[in-house]
Amino acid sequence: LELRMKEFNQPLSGNDMPRFGGIASMFRLPVQADAAGLDVALVGVPLDIGTSNRTGSRYGPREIRSESVLVRPYGMATRAAPFDSFQVADVGDVPLNTYSLEKSIDIIEAHFDTLLASGAKTIAMGGDHTVALPILRAQHKVHGKMALVHVDAHSDTNDSMFGEPITHGTIFRRAIEENLVDPTRMFQIGLRATGYAAEDFDWARERGVRVVPAEECWYKSLGPLMDEVRQAIGPDRPVYLSFDIDGLDPSVAPGTGTPEPGGLVTSQGLEIIRGLYGLNVIGCDLVEVSPTYDPSGNTALLAANLIFEMLCCLPGCQRRS
Repeated sequence: LELRMKEFNQPLSGNDMPRFGGIASMFRLPVQADAAGLDVALVGVPLDIGTSNRTGSRYGPREIRSESVLVRPYGMATRAAPFDSFQVADVGDVPLNTYSLEKSIDIIEAHFDTLLASGAKTIAMGGDHTVALPILRAQHKVHGKMALVHVDAHSDTNDSMFGEPITHGTIFRRAIEENLVDPTRMFQIGLRATGYAAEDFDWARERGVRVVPAEECWYKSLGPLMDEVRQAIGPDRPVYLSFDIDGLDPSVAPGTGTPEPGGLVTSQGLEIIRGLYGLNVIGCDLVEVSPTYDPSGNTALLAANLIFEMLCCLPGCQRRS
């Protein structure tokens, strides 16, 4: 263990620097300009011009970093030790064009092309959910058609919004149409609330997506569901996780742009991510944290903890004996 701690970056301890002090990098890890030498790159994508309701998720990465100072290096329940398993660093944010969604999508894809070319896996912090599409395009170039686990209150399979083909509500329709993901190995978990038509969730179902409405998750553990996910995807197929914080109930995650009542609880969000361990997880994102709507900081703190769990679900993350 001592040797591993010398080999890999370690979060700055709260016993060495008070948690309210120092630079607020993700998990208090070193910051570097690129992904060279990394196993996992933590990257912010502060875009929110693809959103249809409340803006503010452009501030998500910064606030998640600030709250991540409270996350410690070991998972006490899972005994996962990601910082003893991988070389991880914060590689900063994608330099977006704040005036053009179309140009920003191209910038994000090119940025992730470069990160992935270094051999690192990426865990992205949004930003609104639009950012997932260019990330999936970059991932597809490396891994081919992927399985997908998508946690969200919304299906994000609209054909267009205000005539625009790419927004935070259309991305998974585009991802299926572009053959980036395999819909028969795709799970959408937590969908709920009101829609525009009775068929809103049916477009995905008709293409083989396993749609799991929030009501199917109420009052129970999602362990059995994740058993189903692992069996359907299998240990070798590349799988990507896209986690919209609004998949969780507003009572636990109010700081988001399109909150919907009746969502998943915190423990279920943890179960979903932990349930991916053993699969070939090739990347993740956590999106739609909009700090303005949660002055307590709890939504961003929850997001930071979910990102820690994403590190722990990656192949090769060791468990302490």
